[in-house]
Amino acid sequence: MTAAFFDPDITPEETQAAVPEAAPAAKRDRATRKQKPAGLLLAASLQTAAALVWIPQAALLALSVGIISDGGNTIDAVLAALAILALGIIRAAIDAAGGRIAFRTARNELTSRRNLAVAALAARSPLDIGKPASGFAASVVGEQAEAVVPYLARFQPVRMKASAVPLVILACILPVSWVAGLILLVSAPLIPVFMALIGWRAKAASEKQLAETGGLNAFLLDRLRGLATIRALGAVDITAVRLRADADSLRNRTMAVLKIAFLSSAVLELFAALGVAATAVYIGFSLLGAINIGTWHGQLTLTQGLFILLLAPSFFEPLRELSTVWHDRANGEAALAALDALSSHGSAILGSDEPDPDDARAVLAAPSVQIDGLVFRHAPDLATVIDNLCLDVATGEHIALWGASGSGKTTILSLIAGLASQETGMIRIGGVPLTENNAGALRRRMAWIGQRPHIFSGSLKRNVSLGRADIDDGAIEDALRAVRLDGVIAANEIAAVGEGGLGLSGGEALRLALARVAANHDVGIIIADEPTAHLDAATAADVTEALLALAKGRTLIVATHDPRLAARLDRIIHLETQRKGIAA
Repeated sequence: MTAAFFDPDITPEETQAAVPEAAPAAKRDRATRKQKPAGLLLAASLQTAAALVWIPQAALLALSVGIISDGGNTIDAVLAALAILALGIIRAAIDAAGGRIAFRTARNELTSRRNLAVAALAARSPLDIGKPASGFAASVVGEQAEAVVPYLARFQPVRMKASAVPLVILACILPVSWVAGLILLVSAPLIPVFMALIGWRAKAASEKQLAETGGLNAFLLDRLRGLATIRALGAVDITAVRLRADADSLRNRTMAVLKIAFLSSAVLELFAALGVAATAVYIGFSLLGAINIGTWHGQLTLTQGLFILLLAPSFFEPLRELSTVWHDRANGEAALAALDALSSHGSAILGSDEPDPDDARAVLAAPSVQIDGLVFRHAPDLATVIDNLCLDVATGEHIALWGASGSGKTTILSLIAGLASQETGMIRIGGVPLTENNAGALRRRMAWIGQRPHIFSGSLKRNVSLGRADIDDGAIEDALRAVRLDGVIAANEIAAVGEGGLGLSGGEALRLALARVAANHDVGIIIADEPTAHLDAATAADVTEALLALAKGRTLIVATHDPRLAARLDRIIHLETQRKGIAA
């Protein structure tokens, strides 16, 4: 969406402009997002290798104690200790490298998925009734999505360690003592079985908690936006009660997730403690001579027993880590599902906003607009909003779309701008059919003026240019002068206007929107949706004069209830007589 076409009240073009390279990526095959990032495999392999380094360390440590116990050469024990130190340094370096790679990969994957979600939201049509609430989307993208990083950076590598390390340790213990190996082999499978049973509930609880968080954020944002209305209607107490109830519900959901997380940790610790204790008891009685079975050759020695005792806790360590990150898994998968839901496409804006030289011929100085047999509905199972509409606007003509509220005026304007695709029918701009391929090129020659144009915090200059590099200071000053805003606030004052137009009246905000159009000389069609609504008579008259002056030599299509504005235009189109039916 070009900067010439603006009205955040109904279009997401500014968000789309913020991620122009992500928009094409949003249309990629969704199957690619299910693939695990390649860097995670390397990170998991490094961290698994670091954990396996403990096996030779344990062997050297047990050997050193055995040498000292048997009164052997002290130099041998010292050399073994130095080897243990060297292996420890290598282990720490490998583990740190794996953790660094895992974190960077997880952060890059989160950034990629965020871009896909934001681009998909930006591509959603303002007429899409399934579009998520802005508060919910902001909560998912900005807050809940952070759960993806610990899930990918911690859970994925730990899962590989839990799969490989116990098997390798078991393979090292079995040749020494088959009884110790059997004890570990029996106790280990109980841990993942119970964790899997708990994990199903953890994931469901996390999904409910994330949905509750998003719903609360959406509710809070909606009420903050309408705070003045709530206070005027005396509904502050009712809103506070509802907010308190939602907060209590979220607290209960969060506590449910934490209870399950603590339960999973308790299960693991119980079975891990039983396994290590049983192994220690067997080794203790073997070294005391009370048990003479369990080894392949002779009695268990001190070196062998110590080696098994050192490896037994490490056998359960990856499973213990898996339990600690099990909660991250539940939250991460729920966050990924929420991001994927945002990345799904409903009704989309037609075309991209990348320049297309082949379509330059499609845009005239003041293009005509023809609509033939237009049919539109918000969803296949809903009634038609526009049914068989026909309309012909000549080059440079100024027309008013007149109809009752809910008659589809805004919908018609949105379809002309390519902000949604019609079910059937044809729209021609300058004689060229509006299609997916040329919608971006045609839309770059349009400008939208809504009832409440969004004003960004900052100077008037920045609010007029909207980052468009082809609009210089001279064009901005001329535009402000044309709409009589040059004397309100200095154009170069950085903090001249507050967010949402704070410091400007409603009429001044509308004239600032007109200045945005005036600064762009490429605009051939001006689309205005109720530009004088919510304005007093004097201000509405000023806005009307500025709009008509701006529309000279351009095609103007206005949806309005204002009889004085409609009377100033070339023609009034009564929608009831131009189509067979429009839903109320």
